[in-house]
Amino acid sequence: MKVYLVGGAVRDRLLGIAEDTTDKDWVVVGSSVAEMLDLGYRQVGKEFPVFLHPGTQEEYALARLERKVGKGYKGFEFDTSQQVTLEQDLSRRDLTINAMAERNGKLIDPFNGQDDLDNGLLRHVSDAFSEDPVRVLRVARFAARFKPFGFKVAHKTHRLMKDMVVSGEVDALTPERVFKELDKALSYETPSAFFKVLSACGADKKVFPMLGVNTHTIHDNEFEFLDRLDTHSAVIKFAIWLHRENSNTINQLCQYIKCPKEYHQLATLTSEWYLFVSELNQQDAKDVLEFFTKTDALRRKERFKKLLKIFVLLGIDIEPITQLQGQLSAIDVSNLDKSDIVKAIQQAKSLIVTSFLNTTK
Repeated sequence: MKVYLVGGAVRDRLLGIAEDTTDKDWVVVGSSVAEMLDLGYRQVGKEFPVFLHPGTQEEYALARLERKVGKGYKGFEFDTSQQVTLEQDLSRRDLTINAMAERNGKLIDPFNGQDDLDNGLLRHVSDAFSEDPVRVLRVARFAARFKPFGFKVAHKTHRLMKDMVVSGEVDALTPERVFKELDKALSYETPSAFFKVLSACGADKKVFPMLGVNTHTIHDNEFEFLDRLDTHSAVIKFAIWLHRENSNTINQLCQYIKCPKEYHQLATLTSEWYLFVSELNQQDAKDVLEFFTKTDALRRKERFKKLLKIFVLLGIDIEPITQLQGQLSAIDVSNLDKSDIVKAIQQAKSLIVTSFLNTTK
């Protein structure tokens, strides 16, 4: 039984990226399910044997081979017998930069992943790449993650991804996996590469079929407005990505990829109100009050705070909004007519907004 550190931890160390000790993957060669359980590892995963270390809780997987038997990323049979070698296990991985291993300080690199790291190349290990549609999303995500390092998709890998789109293999992607990779890509500093790679191979029409072409044109690149935003929040970048789409399109997309409710709500609110608030001082008091009501600004303050952050990142002056929010929040209900308190509160809010707009126009 031999244990090897594999994948991202090896790649990131060679790139000089600080190690994430919570994201180490290990491959075990020459062992079995029975032996792993006897050693105290806890088995997880139904598709193939993966085990959690009894101390570190890091993932240890038996070396495996796989054979395509159906469509999609679930259409595989696995061989985890003790005869499977490390090189055979690495040969089934997506990119050469993810197909390296280490043991006792020695690098095992049968597919020249280190050369591709040095050359900034995202290159597939073998033609078996085309058997798993998730790999199209992963390549796009890695392009986003490593864009600051100057990485590009290899020409042959790009052609293979296009073939996967044409053959219909990409159609087998599940909405949950699309959102998972999208969410990760948006958390990076330069998510534009994710969308650009998907667009270049035609996969964007498969994973985001309701979105139009060239709907986000800003400068010379329709995706670069997402890069280097002053936020690490994926949900905020999600809303900014969709801010030019209408509510119906956003509803369709969010239902299609089954994203969390927070993503859906913030994206919809951004789309509906960002143009309105950019000229808040020119609006009618009734409409301004409706903005605060529809966004639930006084009750859902954390969500509204994120919405304001989005407006700032879109270049909107939020000072008038925050001033009004403060004044509306400071209404003293005890001084209002209790016979019809709802009406009294509404009248007080209307007076505040009207007075504020009159002094700012």
